[in-house]
Amino acid sequence: MSGLAGKSIGELLRLYRKGEVKPAAVVNDCIDAIDIRDRVAGAFLEVFRDDAIACAEELGREDPGSRPLYGIPVAVKDNICTRGRPTTCGSRILEGYRPPYDATVVERLTAAGAIIIGKTNMDEFGMGSSNEYSAFGRVRNPWNEECAPGGSSGGSAAAVAAGMVPAALGTDTGGSIRQPASFCGVSGLKGTYGRISRYGLVAFASSFDQIGPLASDTEGCALLMQALAGPDGRDATAIADNCPELLSGLDAGLAGLTIAVPEELGGWELDPAVAAVLDEASRAISVAGSSPERVDLPGMETSIASYYVIANAEASSNLARFDGVRYGLRVDSDSLKGLYTATRTAGFGEEVKRRILLGTYVLSAGYYDEYYGKALAVRKMITEAYRDIFSRIDLLMLPTTPGPAFRLGERLDDPVSMYLSDIFTTPANLAGLPAMSIPAGLSADGLPVGIQLVAGAGREDLLLRGARGLEKLFRFRERFVPGGGEA
Repeated sequence: MSGLAGKSIGELLRLYRKGEVKPAAVVNDCIDAIDIRDRVAGAFLEVFRDDAIACAEELGREDPGSRPLYGIPVAVKDNICTRGRPTTCGSRILEGYRPPYDATVVERLTAAGAIIIGKTNMDEFGMGSSNEYSAFGRVRNPWNEECAPGGSSGGSAAAVAAGMVPAALGTDTGGSIRQPASFCGVSGLKGTYGRISRYGLVAFASSFDQIGPLASDTEGCALLMQALAGPDGRDATAIADNCPELLSGLDAGLAGLTIAVPEELGGWELDPAVAAVLDEASRAISVAGSSPERVDLPGMETSIASYYVIANAEASSNLARFDGVRYGLRVDSDSLKGLYTATRTAGFGEEVKRRILLGTYVLSAGYYDEYYGKALAVRKMITEAYRDIFSRIDLLMLPTTPGPAFRLGERLDDPVSMYLSDIFTTPANLAGLPAMSIPAGLSADGLPVGIQLVAGAGREDLLLRGARGLEKLFRFRERFVPGGGEA
């Protein structure tokens, strides 16, 4: 391996434009890296070897400056449809399913010159925070193989962190891009709800689900977001306006930005490494010329409960389509009810079954108003409160997770503890706001710690500018490498 697979998107684009490397060399290096490193990580469910090499060779005949993601290998989470290729959502119930179409994001990646290199492992149907709920094996964290990579986009985060690919797509319903980005020491971005089309994304919770990039740095996330974002007539929830220009102001710095830190974080149980990184970041933004403020963060006590009521209710409805009749797994029976029962019992894992049951319960007669109705009211309150906050500030800075990666198996018997991994990420999903995690430091055990920034609706430009400014202060990628501590 030549090390090309571990370079950032920006670094590769600059090498291409100088004529120093060809896409085929990069793709072959990625495949070599996957062959060696994924034996332990378990990040990939399928690698598109022949197709990726053929695409790279074809691109090699084009002008390197002709497309914004020219020759960039990208892995795609396995709940995003790829035409003629398995899309399982990490579930037995979709084992072997091959969609007849590409998701919009896959079409846009290809049009931008990216090379789809394979599909990444994930918690089944996006339901998990550790990537231990996949029907096809768990994923391991490249920084410590005994630890979880986060979820549900753990395969995508681990693939980037281990230097197997420069970038990957994940999905974020309640933190499933940002939490694994934090655990694996990479950058992960979710845009404003509707910024990237969901057409071709297998739905978990439709009012929360979003597709977004994971990359080794902020520039990579910005390049991917710029290529993926935009209106789509096939997705009624897609924002009709074009995405703001994200690259021209990326290096404008922190000066002049008003960045707030939640007032009440001291009341939450934070790992010492997380608290230390947050304090360091607060001091750094003052030195950099920003205006740090303190704000009351709305809905911290109620956001996680509201999220899990609404998300599980939507999951109960969305997953009703997997019944063994039209596609995917089919367990035959002598009655239609028996077919449904046998197929769904065999096809769904325990966590998915738990969430379907909870979602069905809160939607049932007598409980709809008591649970689902109240959760919707809380969501509205949180959304309005954030709208008020972002009328006064530019960015909100808070931890991505309460602590660094936990050990595999540690929380499997305690679902509530697993769910609380998302305590700091779910509010942005409830309010539909753009949010990003960037790596900031290491714990005493050598595990990455991420910092999260949240911006007002539609302000991905400010979000990425702030993230880039913090990235330059932390210099994480220059200082640390997986498994080796200091670089």
